[in-house]
Amino acid sequence: MFVTVKLNKMYIEVLKSKIHRATVTEANLNYVGSITIDEAIMEAVDIIENEKVQVLNVNNGERFETYAIKGKRNSGVICINGAAARKACPGDVVIIISYALMDFDEAKVFTPKVVFPDKDNKI
Repeated sequence: MFVTVKLNKMYIEVLKSKIHRATVTEANLNYVGSITIDEAIMEAVDIIENEKVQVLNVNNGERFETYAIKGKRNSGVICINGAAARKACPGDVVIIISYALMDFDEAKVFTPKVVFPDKDNKI
């Protein structure tokens, strides 16, 4: 006798974390890659080191994906590293987003973590 199991789970990608309108403090073309984010800001939105993030540049419309690395806690650092440094300049305003894959029903009740830093990237 054979038993057939049907998996009816649907997974969707939803907003998990958002740093809304942070100011780029540095752009380092000669770094290997990534975005350096103040550790306190990362903790506030549950972004972990090496997590994939999407960066949206409000000033020029550029969008790119990279990974997050921890910057000095409470420094306000938002540094665009590597090739992506061509897509943002110090002073540009960016939105940094991460997403999570979750079950459809779980996603309906999930609340993303969002912070709104001031001009010095303090939350």
